[in-house]
Amino acid sequence: MNDPAPVQAATRPQKPAPTRQRRGRILALQVLFEADVAGHGWEQALRAHAEAVHAPKAVAAFAEERVAGVLEAMADIDEVIRRHATAWPLDQVSAVDRNILRIALYELRPGSPTPPKVAINEAVELAKEFGGEGSSRFVNGVLGAAVGDEHPQQAPTA
Repeated sequence: MNDPAPVQAATRPQKPAPTRQRRGRILALQVLFEADVAGHGWEQALRAHAEAVHAPKAVAAFAEERVAGVLEAMADIDEVIRRHATAWPLDQVSAVDRNILRIALYELRPGSPTPPKVAINEAVELAKEFGGEGSSRFVNGVLGAAVGDEHPQQAPTA
């Protein structure tokens, strides 16, 4: 009697492990979200979240740079969001989307070492992972408009 071959479960290709930068952006998003929604101090939130996920120092430092930079330039960053998300008052943009946009716009500032395509792609990926339905399209649209208007020389080309 022949035994049938064992049935193998369909396997999905494994996603590669997130890069140090992606992990740093996720950590920055968590900290900014907590500061935004709960009003907690960002330094304490960063320590707590970094410890919880056993983030290496390089990841925590990457996140800290973004959090501190966003908070320092928040008035200017939020004004850019207001100009390019005119259908949505800033307080009606979800806290996740708002903070993803803040991180990306910080990374899109003049003199940033992050290429515009990378900043936008990373923001869209964060929106897909942590945002709601339509978040990735919203984030992509706002950032595309912001790059085109604020930094036309950096506008990504398709």
